[in-house]
Amino acid sequence: MISFNLNQDEKKIPSNPGIYLMKDKTGKIIYIGKAKNLKNRIKSYCSLNSENNLKFKEKNFWKTRVLIKKVNDIEYILTDNEIEAFLLESNLIKKYRPIFNIELKDQQRYTYLKVTDEKFPRLLVARRNRNGNFQGPGGDIYGPFVYGSSRFLSIGLLRKIFKVRICNRLPKTPCLEYFIHNCDAPCIKKINEDEYLKNIKKLKEILSEKNGLENFISNLKIEMNIESKKQNYERAKEIRDTIKTIESLLIHQKMDLKSRSNEEYIGTKIDTLSGVSHILIFKRINGVISDQKKYEYELVGDNNFSTFLLQYYTTAAQIPHKIYVNEIPVSKKILELALKKLSNHNVSIIKVTDSSNNEKKDLMNLILKNLSIQVERKYNQSVIELKNILNLKEFPFIIDSFDISNFGITYAVGACVRFVNGYPYKSGYRKFRIRNSKSKQDDYSMIKEIVDRKYSFNKIAEEDDEINNKNNNNNNNSNTFKMDNSFPNLIVIDGGKGQLGSAQFVLKKKGLNIPVISIAKENEEIYTSCSADPLQISKKNPALHLLQFVRDEAHRFGLAYNIKLRAINKN
Repeated sequence: MISFNLNQDEKKIPSNPGIYLMKDKTGKIIYIGKAKNLKNRIKSYCSLNSENNLKFKEKNFWKTRVLIKKVNDIEYILTDNEIEAFLLESNLIKKYRPIFNIELKDQQRYTYLKVTDEKFPRLLVARRNRNGNFQGPGGDIYGPFVYGSSRFLSIGLLRKIFKVRICNRLPKTPCLEYFIHNCDAPCIKKINEDEYLKNIKKLKEILSEKNGLENFISNLKIEMNIESKKQNYERAKEIRDTIKTIESLLIHQKMDLKSRSNEEYIGTKIDTLSGVSHILIFKRINGVISDQKKYEYELVGDNNFSTFLLQYYTTAAQIPHKIYVNEIPVSKKILELALKKLSNHNVSIIKVTDSSNNEKKDLMNLILKNLSIQVERKYNQSVIELKNILNLKEFPFIIDSFDISNFGITYAVGACVRFVNGYPYKSGYRKFRIRNSKSKQDDYSMIKEIVDRKYSFNKIAEEDDEINNKNNNNNNNSNTFKMDNSFPNLIVIDGGKGQLGSAQFVLKKKGLNIPVISIAKENEEIYTSCSADPLQISKKNPALHLLQFVRDEAHRFGLAYNIKLRAINKN
């Protein structure tokens, strides 16, 4: 493992594939990522303060910057290829559980077993604490085991076969387990320590060896024949019954797995506003949906759909032969090879498209419909209506509205108000004293000026530092950081087509692809870049009510500033 300080020469970083580990000032690992080219990836983090990155070159840039602000040191580990990088990243995330990485909350199909290191060991289900360490007494850990694995029998059956005690402390008198022949009662010395540990050794062989259970059955058959020849028929019958129990369970599991038309449908929907990706998984066996799971993860650094899939299939589920998705994950071929290495069978990741059969399309559409409902629940109804009416790609969660307030050339001011989820967000309000319109009253040039000043790189950088310092004193509230400092999802200009064109000119010049509309007060007509004709919205529609509220608030704020300046000058 090689350490690289962010302030060092970037040329020292190799261009190999590998893993990088980001650490904070205390040395704690807060993020782990993989890279095909370590040098390029780490350089991209080091240059996140550039103007190009501010212009939405990277999705959810604000969350990644929150991460970078906390990074004091980066270590990296070289790997021979991308597949090894994929698998090593997954293992290290499970080991260190960094706060910025994807962590699956639902692990009910993912189990470890523990054989304790006590004088008379017990067999337990091993559970992790928040730091990733196994709780309870020390011992040897086996797993993970997933449902359907022929090596994962019920813990109760394993205890019964090997006569493993279940008591927390050895009692002074035998319990019920002894009388129903599930335990040999080491508590009253019905079995000595050496004999007990022989059974434990056999148990460990089953849990650790690839063919441990099959070998155990073979040895049992040999032992049964020996006991039968010695005419110990009761013991021979007991061994025969154990063999039958294990074999019937194995046959049932093998038939079950063989008969399954095992496939999973995984839909993903990114909510770019909150920086979260939502996942819904349907498991289908023999044409019937047998299970569904919901997940979500933060879009920070390299957290993406591909990373999620690898974490999911190494911690929470069996790996099916076919995985149907609505979006092809990055590095699809590498991911398929990594899953093949884990499962010992070919894995195909297939995108459901319009050319897919109706059954698959219907199922994926059902998943996406559920995801849309899940995302929309957090948004104000007026915000949802506005997105649909304006045909926006994302919800107008953050809206900036601009207005000019004139009283001759001397008292020309501009105002920008910010609304978040349909409500005023007053720490995002900005006011401007017009600088450039000295000779005439020109609303168009004034709109250009205040839009340019609001979204200038230097201005945003200054506010970024100011807000980050404020947040550092308030438990690093990243939501406040985003609400104050992000570009909006929609810009509303008070005026007609001329004012709209002025704002669009500035945004295009800056390379900002932000939807912008204008609203004319006389007939409440909405002008957009999509049509030469204005858009009319029903007066009863909550979307129009929101636009009116936003426009009127910008007018009120600008007028208040204008009146204040005149009052100061008058005095």
